[in-house]
Amino acid sequence: MEMEAAGEDDRVRTAILLADCYRFPDPTNGRRNKTYMDVVKASLGKKDILICGIIQYSLLWGTMVGYTITSAMSMMAIDKVMCVHKKGPKASCEISGTLYIVIFGIIEAFLSQFPSLEKITMLSYIAAAMSFAYSLIGLGLCLFEFFSQPHFKGTLLGLMGASNVSLAPKLWSSFQALGNIAFAYSFSMILIEIQDTLKSPPPENRMMKKASIFGIGFTTLFYVSLGCVGYAAFGNDAPGNILTGFQKPIWLIEIANLAVIIHLIGAYQIFAQPIFAFYEEWFAKKWPDAGFFQRVYTLKIPFSKSRSLEFTLCKLILRPLLVVVTTAVAAMLPFFNAMVGLLGALGFWPLTVYYPVSAYINQAKIKRMQIKWIMLQSMAIVSLVISLVATIGSVADIVEHLKHAELFKMTL
Repeated sequence: MEMEAAGEDDRVRTAILLADCYRFPDPTNGRRNKTYMDVVKASLGKKDILICGIIQYSLLWGTMVGYTITSAMSMMAIDKVMCVHKKGPKASCEISGTLYIVIFGIIEAFLSQFPSLEKITMLSYIAAAMSFAYSLIGLGLCLFEFFSQPHFKGTLLGLMGASNVSLAPKLWSSFQALGNIAFAYSFSMILIEIQDTLKSPPPENRMMKKASIFGIGFTTLFYVSLGCVGYAAFGNDAPGNILTGFQKPIWLIEIANLAVIIHLIGAYQIFAQPIFAFYEEWFAKKWPDAGFFQRVYTLKIPFSKSRSLEFTLCKLILRPLLVVVTTAVAAMLPFFNAMVGLLGALGFWPLTVYYPVSAYINQAKIKRMQIKWIMLQSMAIVSLVISLVATIGSVADIVEHLKHAELFKMTL
């Protein structure tokens, strides 16, 4: 829990630092940097762009894979709860998730035709509301589970204190948990893209700082509460997706899982849109005369006199193609906790800590060995250690899953 609190502090600090780098060289009146890579280019130079771009867009895409897996698990949970309700608790209700992965992919392929991040504001509002809904339901169910049998089911040290588990699994699970915590705050890689949708005045960095502090603080309160109560209710047998640990009340569990699905449908697009924008802009500059990338087609929306849909063939074909590839990879690697932990571990240090700290130091002209420089670099070193440890734990868990997994087969 102390590690989670420390992680929250790091993310608040680095989010504030990154928000100040949106404009360069002055955080209020300088030139806008519309993407994370623009910030790196302006503050650190071209030498860091390639590495930053590979890390950022790989993790954005990896998050899309993770969301596909998670949504399919929620669909499977709905199906399983209904099966148990109809056939009884002892019935064999094995549910395959491949079909649900495909269904989610079809939905996202359709939504991928939204023009840009600015055009999915309502989708992000709905996603946020659904996030609060299933978090509250999960917390309430865990509280009910605990008070129905009011005794602490875990150990004071968590899995590390369990006597029936060998040392290696304890270490790997603990390390992987750090990655899961890191993934829970993985918004730094799209913070600049989101900040670019804000309109001033007031200054964008001021608005983004307030939003980051409020958002991180509020979500951390949820995460810590749900983590503590969930562990008290289930102990070391707590499922990776807490909602899969309940069978009743059916209607409430179904609503919670549906809220998860709706949330992930919107969240998927928030991470996908920067990828779409990046490669479409690159293609347009690379082939400025190619109709496939340049020619804009207009399609009138039925039953609407003023609204129409504009698209290029590149957008119409390549966006769904990326969704198809993402869906296929999710079907092949249905490891929920391990995937989440690995993504969080890989993205935590470079995107959440290293680049924001380095960009801020350069922009604010903080000299070496000043107290502020030492504090920021110390935070970066500690974060690197956490990221490496979490990566080791997640890779170990994935290797263990691969020993027993079947491609294109997901089960709860």
